[in-house]
Amino acid sequence: MSYDAVVFDNDGVLVDTTDYDVLHEAGWQAFEEAGIEDPDPEHVEEIVVGVTPESLSTICELYDLSVEEFWEIRDRTAHEAQREHVRAGGKPLFEDVSTLSDLDLPMGVVSSNQQATVDFLLDHFGVSGLFETAYGRQPTMLDLERKKPDPHFLEQALADLDADDALYVGDRESDVTAAFNAGVDSAFIRRPHRRHHELSVQPTHVVDDLHDVRALCR
Repeated sequence: MSYDAVVFDNDGVLVDTTDYDVLHEAGWQAFEEAGIEDPDPEHVEEIVVGVTPESLSTICELYDLSVEEFWEIRDRTAHEAQREHVRAGGKPLFEDVSTLSDLDLPMGVVSSNQQATVDFLLDHFGVSGLFETAYGRQPTMLDLERKKPDPHFLEQALADLDADDALYVGDRESDVTAAFNAGVDSAFIRRPHRRHHELSVQPTHVVDDLHDVRALCR
């Protein structure tokens, strides 16, 4: 294949995923900081992963919370929890990221995680210099709506890289769909946590690791 750029998802592709318990505890903390001392555990679960503007609005209405203010709290607690998790040795960088160091293509990162978390991770692991652009979400409802499979941030990265024929590498179905929505090829990476995952959409490529991605981009 002949690609003029390659863009990577972050969590599960460049770095390992965050332990669920870390994000779950951050969810409890978000309610506590918002003045809700005894939230329904199911509502805590709903704001941990897979949260949507609709589900968040429903929860905030139940507790008489401002949606924008509560989401900003939740995103901050999630970022702080991930940052401390990384500093304690969690969420490591995958070893094969080193294979990208001399890949002669412009590269970027597009994540549904917080922009602050993406920036922290790339800096913490000393790999920010590999990527010409990196996008995550700001803690706003607008950016929550722009989570993948919405192609908004991927399209921004492609514009930054001046790419016409790019490859997007991800570990989720939403990554494959975001690539399709942006009009670019996708590579679904079967990291250990996705080894037996079944997709309902068809990626352009299925790869085992970043060595395979490098081979696609030669």
